[in-house]
Amino acid sequence: MPIKTFRPITASLRFTELNVQEDLTKKRPERALTKSQSKSGGRNCYGRLTSRRRGGGHKRLYRVIDFKRNKLEIPATVQALEYDPNRSANLALLAYADGEKRYILAPNGIKVGHKVVATDKAEFAVGNNVPLSIIPPATKIHAVELYPGRGAQIARSAGNAAELVGVDGKQATIKLPSGEIRLVSSRCRATIGEVGNGEHMNQSLGKAGRNRWLGKRPRVRGMAMNPVDHPNGGGQGKSKGGGGHLQLVSPWGQLAKSFPTRRKSKETNGLIITRRNGRKLKKN
Repeated sequence: MPIKTFRPITASLRFTELNVQEDLTKKRPERALTKSQSKSGGRNCYGRLTSRRRGGGHKRLYRVIDFKRNKLEIPATVQALEYDPNRSANLALLAYADGEKRYILAPNGIKVGHKVVATDKAEFAVGNNVPLSIIPPATKIHAVELYPGRGAQIARSAGNAAELVGVDGKQATIKLPSGEIRLVSSRCRATIGEVGNGEHMNQSLGKAGRNRWLGKRPRVRGMAMNPVDHPNGGGQGKSKGGGGHLQLVSPWGQLAKSFPTRRKSKETNGLIITRRNGRKLKKN
């Protein structure tokens, strides 16, 4: 569905642009596939604030999603397309031939009544889940496993898709949505197509209250704080902080930009061919 705009009868509606999806079902989610979840408000087990700008928001039920797709060779019919408050992607409710129901991420172009299957054979319809070893190069895929059997970890948000560059024996080369090119096992599974609801990123919430419904609290700039609260705080007027050059940092002094946070000793570093910034890694 295209982005919907509104007549500016109120100040907030003037800037509101929402992704209204009329093909989603209005009924409640499948009860057997939901779990309750509590909110921490950004606080740890000692009640101390460890993640700022979180709190409030509407109550949510967690939808249990089948990221492993381990029900092989049993066809399923898409029974409904549903909204999920916990992620940007929509969900597809699958009804299997043996009566079981499961949720999966809804791929782009899938409709109610479509047939999908998780298989080890070469069936390349949108929504089918197959191993990387049998997928043709340059195919768009999503919900990709990093390790065989662990479940999907790559390309799961709305509008995202990875690209299979090629397969060489036990290893497959994939290009991630960030631009990173890396190796994974060719036994890992992936779903054909790209994740649906690509218009999600084009929304304009229109008012601060809609952010509060999502559990997001206001963000205060470090420069607007006092020196006791932030390294960039203080100064007469609009100051660059500390009387010197402004460094974008957290309240605890960690650099916010141009600072790699990935561990140099991470065991999977050797599987990355090209970083997302385009830098190619040297092989030992």
